[in-house]
Amino acid sequence: MGEILFLTHRVPWPPNRGDKIRSHHFLQRLMDCAPVHVACFAEDEAEAQTGWARKAELASCEIVLRTKARWAGGIEAIFSGQPVSLTCFASAAIRAYVADVIATRPIDCVFIFSGQMAQYIPAAFDGRVVMDFGDVDSAKFESYADDGSGPMAWINRREGRLLRTFEKDVAERADHSLFVSEAEAGLFRQRSGLAGDRVKAVGNGIDLEFYGATDMQPEGLEQSGPMILFTGQMDYQPNIQAVHSFSTQVMPTILARFPDARFAIAGRAPTEKVRQLDGRNGTLVIGAVEDIRNWIVAADVVVAPLRIARGIQNKVLEAMAMGRPVVASGCAAEGIDAIDGEHFLIAASADDEARLVCQLLQNPEQAAKLGERAKRLIHAQYSWETQLADLPALCGLPVSAVAEAAA
Repeated sequence: MGEILFLTHRVPWPPNRGDKIRSHHFLQRLMDCAPVHVACFAEDEAEAQTGWARKAELASCEIVLRTKARWAGGIEAIFSGQPVSLTCFASAAIRAYVADVIATRPIDCVFIFSGQMAQYIPAAFDGRVVMDFGDVDSAKFESYADDGSGPMAWINRREGRLLRTFEKDVAERADHSLFVSEAEAGLFRQRSGLAGDRVKAVGNGIDLEFYGATDMQPEGLEQSGPMILFTGQMDYQPNIQAVHSFSTQVMPTILARFPDARFAIAGRAPTEKVRQLDGRNGTLVIGAVEDIRNWIVAADVVVAPLRIARGIQNKVLEAMAMGRPVVASGCAAEGIDAIDGEHFLIAASADDEARLVCQLLQNPEQAAKLGERAKRLIHAQYSWETQLADLPALCGLPVSAVAEAAA
């Protein structure tokens, strides 16, 4: 049995944000089946030095500190005609490591997590290539452009156009291109013209044991009134836009009916625009928390009011797994195999978000039933074992190895 080269744009441990959660579980699934070599970037020295219990099981590992400033990557992109997403992740060290591993080890499959890393596929490599795009990034930047104006709209439109061509070229090279939901896979089939058997949906799962806990309470939170919760990485533009919209447009309506309601924003790295919301319209900016489960289980309603979103939102799956009632925008709910009104509530607008949140706060019994049905659905369908059952076979691993891993 051969070996696997796994390329990812961030250190895939610990699984503490959306993309790292997905890459972490993909990596572990493949490690259960074959020797795996990993090349990845670290955002800082602390991340580069972060330990992981299974790291010693890797066949080899190359972690490169990403020091290139985004403005420098932008200038390089302009002069080279490449997307900024590629130039910001260009590294001679990663390229050299990939060349050495492929030259010296029996690599049967190169698995690429995130489009930025597809630039490292050697032209001469004749083995299997599996590309996990996750989302259709080019479509995301097109949405940013449509939603913006001025220089940033031009930059995002350029990025979307160049990435669209790059994604198609990579997918034509790959044996399989994976996406986080059938909606994303279908969109890519339409944009690329590739056959359905080469473009597949492999969804996200949930660590059901981890999110099965319910006897928790967040420290430092006074239980004075209903709590509405948003979780996420708070320097990510769609999350920033979501909480700003909810705090300024939705909370005033909710407060008119529930004056002691609070909107808690829990997540790392809140930007200045997010921090300025603290204390306004019942909003609490919590920042990073030690254990997000404490906040989820304490929430009366969890919201995902994203205006731009692609793929599957882990924040929604996590809240549903813990039995909390969820109100989500249409794009935040997309890709989750659940029924509006039975497992979560989908809001069509900011006014609708206010109406649905108030409805759940007014009817705790309805909220509890919604959360319980959500929990049953996630525990039945969204384990990582279920979602990644076909991954080894897609990577060309022998049936014996797949069966052994499943045992």
